Amino acid sequence: MGDFNLALVIVAIVVCVIVFLVNVYLLVNYQHPDDINQAYFPKFVVVLGLSVAAISILMLPADVANRQACRHAIYNGACNLTLPMKDLWLAVYILDAILVFFVIPFAMFYYEGDQDKSVGKRIKSALCWMVTTAIVCALILGILYGLIGKVDFTVRHLSSSTNSFPSTWEFSSSQQCIGNTHQCSAYIASPSSEKTWTMRTTFPEYVVALATIVGSVLFAIFGGVGIACLPLGLIFSFIRRPKAVITRSQYIKEATELGKKAKDLKKAAESLRQEEKGGSKGRKFRKNVKSVEKELLQLEEDVKLLEEMYPQGEKAEATWALTVLGYLAKLVMGILGLIVSVAWVGHIIIYLLVDPPLSPFLNEVFIKLDDIWGLLGTAAFAFFCFYLLLAVIAGAMVLGLRLVFITIHPMKWGATLMNSFLFNVGLILLSSISVIQFCSTAFAYYAQATAAQEIFGHTLESLRGIKYLYKYNVFQIAFVALAGLTFVYYAAFGWRRKKPSGRFQLST
Repeated sequence: MGDFNLALVIVAIVVCVIVFLVNVYLLVNYQHPDDINQAYFPKFVVVLGLSVAAISILMLPADVANRQACRHAIYNGACNLTLPMKDLWLAVYILDAILVFFVIPFAMFYYEGDQDKSVGKRIKSALCWMVTTAIVCALILGILYGLIGKVDFTVRHLSSSTNSFPSTWEFSSSQQCIGNTHQCSAYIASPSSEKTWTMRTTFPEYVVALATIVGSVLFAIFGGVGIACLPLGLIFSFIRRPKAVITRSQYIKEATELGKKAKDLKKAAESLRQEEKGGSKGRKFRKNVKSVEKELLQLEEDVKLLEEMYPQGEKAEATWALTVLGYLAKLVMGILGLIVSVAWVGHIIIYLLVDPPLSPFLNEVFIKLDDIWGLLGTAAFAFFCFYLLLAVIAGAMVLGLRLVFITIHPMKWGATLMNSFLFNVGLILLSSISVIQFCSTAFAYYAQATAAQEIFGHTLESLRGIKYLYKYNVFQIAFVALAGLTFVYYAAFGWRRKKPSGRFQLST
């Protein structure tokens, strides 16, 4: 037993180191050239945030393995030698909440501060915003915790009379109790025996619960859209791919048109900058900024497509061959992703929305994979959880291009500014809490008797004022509904080439 627990601790440490190194690699390769050798604090926050998000997702499989460590123990204190998963869960999610509501906003305010100001003034301005945010959050949390920070458990009061100790023991489906009584008190208890047992939850658990609610709203919206658009976007990208290499004259014509559009966009951006300096930040200004951002992203896509259609250099043929293989890889990943998305939506309907569940479905799949090899089911379980996070990011990108009140923060290889990094890290952190809660509920049969289920199942789903959202499956219904609508939309319009709808019309 001790060897197993030691092995689990070693694996946990190695995984944390690998996650940290992978996140450093992503930061180095995704960062914008303008941020090289500077903005070290935002970079530290990005690596820390991504590491916390990834580790929190991996903690649920670790929780399952930790539970199995003392499953076959022959002495009572075996489980005391396993990892303290409940304390680790609370520590990770308190850190998650601090990063999302305090550290990341401070880093964004500091990074986006006026570059003409001194470092001290930028820090002072960022601190003012962060302190204001902290005071508002502390007041909201304190008031809510004082008023409704309680859990209401439904319990049943049972009592029975005493019988003399029998000389023989006979139990069957019709004789379930000792003596002549054919049914125990639990079977014949009246509905009036049900009572509500109220107790105050701990403040850390309440913070995690409220953060989960905020994350669940984002998860239901972005995840519901993303679970459909993530695979379908890859498939339709293959359908819209360039079919052949264009001629040099066509390339020059298109490049000239794109150059003109780029100049128009530059003038528009300069005009908006002058309006911003003049204090104009109304609804019309934000709408114009959104329009320019959309046109700029479309221009970048057109430039990339033009480069793909006319590869240059000595290895032009090899470049075109890699382009074709890249689109084939998108098709394969899109088909596999579509299978995973359909499995997710089907599992939600079969296991969560239908009462009683029609089948454990994916729970049984993971258990059977564990029977084949111990880590196979755990790996599949972690993959399905990570896929939900990818769906949230994809949904945020899609809605960010269409809704005025959502800021566009694209992630691009070698061209991602730190404010976009920080925004997406905050989104991932906030959504990771709800993803874990969602997975612990969706895979309750596989992850039963874990610390995560104790926190996100019993406590969260009994919390006063919040429990009804989970009792009536509000988030799951919204998730499935948005996934269905997005699938219909993409099936009808996703195959068409995107055209800008703003002020500047790019070449088609």
